[in-house]
Amino acid sequence: MAVLVLGRAGLGLGLVTAGRRLLRAGGAAEQCLSRGISSDQRPKRPLTAYFRFLKENRPAFREKNPEASNVDLVKKIAGAWKELPASQKQVYEEEKKTDWQRYIEQLAKYKAQLTPAQAAALKEERRKQLAKRRAFRAKKELAVLGKPKRPRSGLNIFVSENFQESEGISPAAKMKKLFDAWQKLSTSQKQPYLQLAEDDKVRYENEMKSWEAKMVELGREDLVRSRKKRLKKKPTETAEQAETARTSLGNKAKLKLKKSEE
Repeated sequence: MAVLVLGRAGLGLGLVTAGRRLLRAGGAAEQCLSRGISSDQRPKRPLTAYFRFLKENRPAFREKNPEASNVDLVKKIAGAWKELPASQKQVYEEEKKTDWQRYIEQLAKYKAQLTPAQAAALKEERRKQLAKRRAFRAKKELAVLGKPKRPRSGLNIFVSENFQESEGISPAAKMKKLFDAWQKLSTSQKQPYLQLAEDDKVRYENEMKSWEAKMVELGREDLVRSRKKRLKKKPTETAEQAETARTSLGNKAKLKLKKSEE
C-alpha cells in the first residue's frame, strides 16, 4: 500500500517501482513460456547499412580513441560514415538486402507455427512493449525540455530522508518499516514534513508557470496543462449552456401561452 501513496518522486519510490516493473516483466515472460512461446524466439530484424558499419568499425575506432566517451566515439563513426564513398556504402546496403530477405523467410516460418491464441498473445506482448517505449521516449523528451519535478508528499519526503538509515534487508522491507513509522507519527511530528510538501507545491507551481510559458514560445502548447483542462471542460460547458438555453426557451413558451390565455 505504501507504493500507491508515494507519488513518482523520491529514492524509496524509485527502488520499489523498479521492483514492481521487474515483477511485471517476469510475469509476462512466465505467461509466454507457459504457452510454449516467447517473443525472444521471433527472428531479429536485420541491421541497417549504417549500423552494420558502426558495429564493424567500432572496435577499430575504440582502439584509436581509448579515452573517448561512447557518445564521442559514435560521433566519430557517424562522421566517417558520412564521408564514406557511395560505392563502399553500397556494399553494406547489399548485405542488408540479403539479410532482409532471409529475415522475411524466417519470420514467415515463425508465424506459420503459431496457433491463433499464441499469435494474439505475442501481438499483445508487442503492443505493451511499444507502449512502454513510447512512454519512455515521452518521459525522456520532458526531461530534455526541463520539465519541473512533481511536488512530493509529506510521506515521500519522510521516506527519502530516512531511507538510507532505515533497517531492512531489502528495499521493500525498508519501505514497509518507514510506512509503519509514518503511520505512528503524531500530527505535530508529521507537520514539518507536511509543511515541506506544501512549500514544494508552491515551488512546483511557480516553476511550471515559467516552463509552460517557454513551451508556448516553442510551439508546444500540447504540453501546457491549462490547454488540456480547457479541452476537458469544453464539453461540460457546452452541455451547461445547452441546458440554460432549453430552460430559457421553456420559460418564454410558458410566458407566451399565459399571455394568449389572458
